[in-house]
Formats: sequence, structure tokens, C-alpha cells
Amino acid sequence: MLFHVSIEADHPSHVAEVLAEFWGGTAMPFPPVGIGSWVAFAGDDRATMIEVYPRGTELHPAEGEADAIGIEGERRRFGSTHFAMATSLEAGQVLAIARRENWPAKICHRGGKFRVVEIWIEGCQMVEVLSAEMQREYLSAVTIPNWRRMIEQGLPPQAAGSTPVAA
Repeated sequence: MLFHVSIEADHPSHVAEVLAEFWGGTAMPFPPVGIGSWVAFAGDDRATMIEVYPRGTELHPAEGEADAIGIEGERRRFGSTHFAMATSLEAGQVLAIARRENWPAKICHRGGKFRVVEIWIEGCQMVEVLSAEMQREYLSAVTIPNWRRMIEQGLPPQAAGSTPVAA
């Protein structure tokens, strides 16, 4: 299980507040990484959080036993990091919040197996938000046995227009 994940945003406090809204949680400043960082708390029994740093923040190792440090880096708009989060809201409510924020959003059917509300925070950071029904679909589809079967049957074709990335 994951306890927290971090992302970057142009407006960390606002993004943390909206993410906390999906959970019915709370957003607060996050001083350990530096001025302008915020955190969205789910308020659940696992202390689940999403840390939101100012765009361009890079985490670097510190000497000895000191915590990692955040420094200002390149302010790029897109990256491969994304996450899926559960919500107790219905898909329509999630879409309404995304529309209010002027964030692109749509319902997608991943591999024909489960649906997600795909949201692009500030137009560039993907997050998948799953309603209760979508969570059931996800948990039914994304299992180790199902993944093995998919690999044995041959990986699904690349999405139209996409270019595979070599590792």
C-alpha cells in the first residue's frame, strides 16, 4: 500500500485543497519540503496524503542522517508520474469539480476493463479519480492472475498515435 505520493503544481495550496475535496479531507501547508509546499490529507486510518510541491521542486539526498532536501529545478509541464485515487463522490461530482477548476477531465475505460475519471490538474498533471463503482471495477480487473493472463495472451496494442518509450 502507498501512504503518500508527491506531485508538483503551479499553485500547490489550491491543488492540495481540491485533492482534499475529492477525499472529504483537509489541506494544510507542508513545511518539510519548503515554502509553498502543501499536503492533502485523506483523513483515513492510514494517514494517506498527497504532497504538492511548487512546480520545479527537485528532491535530493542529504548528507548523513538528514532528510532529503527540496531545491528549485526545471519547471517542466508534463511528466510520467500520475496516480489513481479513490473518492466517495460520484463520477459526475468529480467531473463537476474538474470543470469548476477548468481542468480537462473525462471518463476513460482503461483497456476495456475498468473506468476512471482522468483529470489533468492545471492542464498537465494526470490523476485518475475512481468513484465507488469504478473502484470495484478496478479491484476486480487489476489482480496478479489477471495481469499474468494479459501477458500470456499478448500485451494490448499501443494506443493510436502513441510511441513506445524504450527503457
